[in-house]
This record gives sequence, structure tokens and C-alpha cells, in this order.
Amino acid sequence: MSIAGGYYKAVEAAAEFGMDCVQLFTKNNNQWKAKPLVEAEIEQFRQSLAATGVHLPCAHDSYLINLASPDDALWSKSRDAFVVELERAEALGLIGVVMHPGSFVSSSVEAGLARIVTALDEAHRQTAGFQTQTLLETTAGQGTNLGHRFEHLASILERVAAPERVGVCVDTCHIFAAGYPITSADDYAATMVEFDRLIGVDRIRAFHLNDSVKEFGSRVDRHAKIGAGKLGLEPFRHLLNDPRFAQVPMYMETPKGLEEGEELDAINLRTLRSLIA
Repeated sequence: MSIAGGYYKAVEAAAEFGMDCVQLFTKNNNQWKAKPLVEAEIEQFRQSLAATGVHLPCAHDSYLINLASPDDALWSKSRDAFVVELERAEALGLIGVVMHPGSFVSSSVEAGLARIVTALDEAHRQTAGFQTQTLLETTAGQGTNLGHRFEHLASILERVAAPERVGVCVDTCHIFAAGYPITSADDYAATMVEFDRLIGVDRIRAFHLNDSVKEFGSRVDRHAKIGAGKLGLEPFRHLLNDPRFAQVPMYMETPKGLEEGEELDAINLRTLRSLIA
């Protein structure tokens, strides 16, 4: 939800749609700098959560951050920016900061993963005692992006110095585009077995519920309205009725806009809730 007009606006917008949880950016996601948070806006945000009943608020970090970068200057800038993301999320009382692991660009998968681990260790050292978690997001795998294989996330989790501070956010569009089948009940079960074997389903702290414009295994990250993309409705039915995830927050990142005069967020939410047995 947009924070235009104040962080509390994202909470109020979520409440108006009848949503239980909310994800937001704590700053402009396409800029490095951000004005400092002030106590009044922090308090207003927290009061809005209490007043509306919206809970489990979460952030997504800036798209500029690349903790896997082989370029030392960009890597250092990214690490420092991620520290700021954690600081802002902690101040607002958010449960986590969802982040794309990064892109290895001109190096290698292994080199990129090592850079991510080093960056996270330093970020966590600088934010010792924080409750806000780092949430590694599954990715579609465009270009040299890391995180489209469960093995990538498992490697990071196995090597970070503070694994208790790191969880996973599973994006339905991304894992489908990355080549993990979830359409049939058997495929969904098999993919979750593979995730559990490599990472552990208990590591899943959040989901992004998005349909996919592109086909299975395309490795292209383009979100679609729920049920209107290549996933269809069945993957969401499997997930929403999986008792293991009944208490795990699920955030929509579907396209915004109007359809026959109604907000797409309202339509997508209604569609998803209709799938719950």
C-alpha cells in the first residue's frame, strides 16, 4: 500500500479493503536517500495499526539495493542502505524487511552468494537486538538474479552468522516463473516437500500472492491479477488451505487500478478469500 500522505495512510487503505495485514515501502523505493523518520509519524502509524486491527506490517526494501554486487562501491552502498531499511522498519514496529537477494552481474553464483552473506552479517551486526527480520524473497531468476533456486536461499541461511534473524518470503509468481510447479495438488505438495528438504517450511515468514503474466519456467517477473495469469486459481487454493501457513501473513503485489469501477485490490482480495474452504 502507498505511504503517500503518511505511513498511517497505508494502514488505513488496507483496513478500508478489509485486509488483515499490510506491506509498504518505508521510503521511495527508487531512491537511495530518505528523510529521517520523526516520532510523530511513527506514533501515528502505530496508532493506526491498533485502531484498525491491521497487523503483521511488513516492508519491502529499495529496488536499488544489490548485496550480491561484485562492484565494491555499489556493494558498500547497498549494505549501508539495507541497514537503514532495517532501522526504519524496526522504528515502525514491522515484522520484517523483504529483500531480493541480489544479482551477481559479472561474477558468479557462488561469489554473489558469498557477498550477500557478508553484507547481511555486517547489517545484522550493526542492528544487534532488532526484532525486525530479514526476509529473503524467492525470485523469478531474470538475468543474473539470485534466489530463484531454493538452494540459493538455503546456502545463505546456512552461512549467515545470525540465522535466527533471517526468514523467507515466498512469491507465487516468482517460484512459478522460476520453474517450480504449483498448479496441481501433487505439484504443489512436491514443491513444498522440496522447499522443506532444502530450507524448512518453518522458515517461511511471509507470502506474496501474485499471478504471473508469463508462462511456467519463463524466469520473467511480471505480476498479474489473481486468476487472470498463467497460474490460474488452483495454486492459490492449495496455499490458502494449507494449515501450515494459516498464521503466515500473505501480501498481494498485484497490479493496481480499476475494473468496472472497482479497485483491483478489492477484486483480488475477494477472489482469494473465495478459495478458502
